[in-house]
Amino acid sequence: MRRIKGVRKTVALGATLTLAALLSACSNGSSSAGGSKTVNWWTWDDKQAAAYKVCATDFEKANPGTKVKITQYNVNDYFTKLTAGFVAGSAPDAFQNSVQFFQAYASQHQLLAMDDYIKKDNFDLSRFSVGVDAWKFTDGKQYALPLDWAAAGLYFNDDAVKKAGYTEKDVDSLNWNPDNGGTLGKMIAHLTIDTKGHRGDEKGFDKSHVKTYGYGEIAAKDFIGQTTWSPLVSTTGWRLGDKASWPTVFNYSDPRFVKTMDWIRSLTDKGYAPKIGQFTDSVSDVDLLSSGKVAMETGGSWEASTFVKIPGLKVGIAPTPYGPDGKTRSVLSNSNGNNIWAGTKNPDLAWKWVSYMGSEACQSKASLTGTFFPSIPASMDASAKALAKTGVDLSVFTDMIKDKVLYPSPVYGNGAALQDALQPLFQGYFAGQKSDSVFTDMQKQSKQLLAKK
Repeated sequence: MRRIKGVRKTVALGATLTLAALLSACSNGSSSAGGSKTVNWWTWDDKQAAAYKVCATDFEKANPGTKVKITQYNVNDYFTKLTAGFVAGSAPDAFQNSVQFFQAYASQHQLLAMDDYIKKDNFDLSRFSVGVDAWKFTDGKQYALPLDWAAAGLYFNDDAVKKAGYTEKDVDSLNWNPDNGGTLGKMIAHLTIDTKGHRGDEKGFDKSHVKTYGYGEIAAKDFIGQTTWSPLVSTTGWRLGDKASWPTVFNYSDPRFVKTMDWIRSLTDKGYAPKIGQFTDSVSDVDLLSSGKVAMETGGSWEASTFVKIPGLKVGIAPTPYGPDGKTRSVLSNSNGNNIWAGTKNPDLAWKWVSYMGSEACQSKASLTGTFFPSIPASMDASAKALAKTGVDLSVFTDMIKDKVLYPSPVYGNGAALQDALQPLFQGYFAGQKSDSVFTDMQKQSKQLLAKK
């Protein structure tokens, strides 16, 4: 799941805070002290930081004397700074959060439950299309309002697809299975081209000298695979956890999962997709498609407007493939949340700001940039209509809601510890250093880590 927006990576939260980090948090001025009417809000997403400034301006006009300070930190630093702020008593009044860290923060009593405010203001949670239940803790209380939602789509180089003899309709109707890859597997092979012009399904193809891979990196290091393998394996009926919320184990030894991972690794073995780590984290999905290094790839919905605006390149957006039954699409949907820090000196003001961010008026304005998908359906429709006028067609993603293709990501505990433990195992498997037996080990580790409080 795309828990953290940006490059395909998941950030682990270090348990030890350095003095430098603490001093940095102490000096950032994030707390609302001494009756001040300033509300501080943090995010790791530079695009949402910019987008929500329009809401901040409207909020300040509606509340004379109130200021909204929006601060954005690089995702690599964000959660360390946030945790340092908790320790130093200088965390922001409110902040964007990932469910990856929800259990830890709630267990440490760093989050303010919103139930009393929701009841007092008759705030209707049903306005959100996704994400509400993801922010209910084990105590049954609501600790965040959904801030956005995300899904995966299939982005492709339109010219490369047509030169290979395919149409947009062909891409839209792809199917997949873990035995032979279905029509997706055939298309990936044919779109792959070596430096001498041989295609992956032609005699003489040299997998050691590939010019264009048929598919982008799908051998993910993270344990969710939101924009890589998840849209494939979930079409088989497989789900990550044994329960939708607070699972006790991740189903890595399920034969459906193992077969899917074997098929994905076969793509890199055949030279049809880049090997894990072949491109650095600084090389984005957009960079790979625009450079011609890949012909198509799954990517996040948040990248849609960037993909289609690549200069000199027509990029198509298609739904993820049908599964083995030829009729099931399945896409994991994640929703980041807006938390209020339990230590804020201005909880009423923080709620006022967070609840305004969760209004149709705010989300409809902020989402016109197309850099994130608002969690309120009416706002999403407004955003899609506005972007359609600029040539950005988001119907693939809006149809996912209408066609009930989306399913919610499970809420789980110890996300950082899980990532730290599982990433090297995934990496070792896709690098060919570990066999299928690693998945049994991963399942056991997940059970142990999920049980920890």
